Amino acid sequence: MDTSTSEKIKEVLHRQLEGLGTFEQCALLSYPDHYNVGDHLIWLGTLFYLKDVLKTKINYAASIESFSELAMEEQVGKAPIIVHGGGNLGDIWSYYQKFYEGLVSKYQDRPIIIMPQSIYFANLDKLKKAANVFNAHPNLTICARENYSYELASQHFHNCQLLKAPDMAFQLANLPGLSSNYSQKHSILYHCRGDKEFNETSSPTSLELPNLVVEDWASYKYKGAPRTSSIAGITRILQDGWQQGSIIPVEWISRQIWQNFHSYTAKFEDMYEPSIHRKSWKFMHNGVYQFKQHRLIVTNRLHGHILCVLLGIPHVFLANAYHKNESFYQTWTYQIPYCKFVKDASQVKDTVQELLDALKN
Repeated sequence: MDTSTSEKIKEVLHRQLEGLGTFEQCALLSYPDHYNVGDHLIWLGTLFYLKDVLKTKINYAASIESFSELAMEEQVGKAPIIVHGGGNLGDIWSYYQKFYEGLVSKYQDRPIIIMPQSIYFANLDKLKKAANVFNAHPNLTICARENYSYELASQHFHNCQLLKAPDMAFQLANLPGLSSNYSQKHSILYHCRGDKEFNETSSPTSLELPNLVVEDWASYKYKGAPRTSSIAGITRILQDGWQQGSIIPVEWISRQIWQNFHSYTAKFEDMYEPSIHRKSWKFMHNGVYQFKQHRLIVTNRLHGHILCVLLGIPHVFLANAYHKNESFYQTWTYQIPYCKFVKDASQVKDTVQELLDALKN
């Protein structure tokens, strides 16, 4: 199986998901109402897959917080429920697991599809509980995102339809605006998560790289930022522009073009709650623009890796706190020529040099 490019992985994604069948409409749940760009890439990939590939109309969409049983019933009746994929099926992010189990328990009168997920349970009792809930549903499909999760699901979720497929963000491959032009800057970004999935063996101080910029998703910087329509927001734009030697910052111009003139923005117009999908589109720009500022990237986030693959950016991929990153790489992206997975942070420096040397040839 050829998975040497993002386009090839997108083809695999389509083949692996053929088992979903087709349906005219659906509800799409667990919108990522937070600042993690990776989850918004998944959401957008899922939207475009449902709309463009399955020709399915999304007549209801909601986050866990905004979910309304009454509204969903009014909008879609007993149409299939599609659950957003990611890395939160298990007991690390128990808030999501509780919601999924509640859905599966309550809505046994319609199909439920959990899109590609990495599955991890540290507690065996919680895994058994999840298995009892999932196996009791007569029409539940679980898509595993890599080999480890698929094997775990095969062992415990025996009454479910199981599929193995790459992350939904690969539906974004070949999307206009994702160029493979390398930055002429010399900086290296260590795209570093610091939450409960952080692997302590890969601290920034252990990398010893020149021109190293250490940051997580740029979107996290804007949590408390004022709205641009406010006086404070306008002042911030002018201050940023002054610092960059222009009245209007380049990033701001790029963002306006992305949000208002990109050909894909029209896809949101006939969707339920188009404003939330446009919000995800904005977050995607945050990640794309952030990554394009650097010559090379080191990342311990799965979607840092996936976004690099989509953009064609050379990068070093590090392990997270459990199997997710390594298993995904070994399952799908090990053939990508401009990516190297390393377990030991002491190998990063030599691996970075190897990638830089390859760029010169």
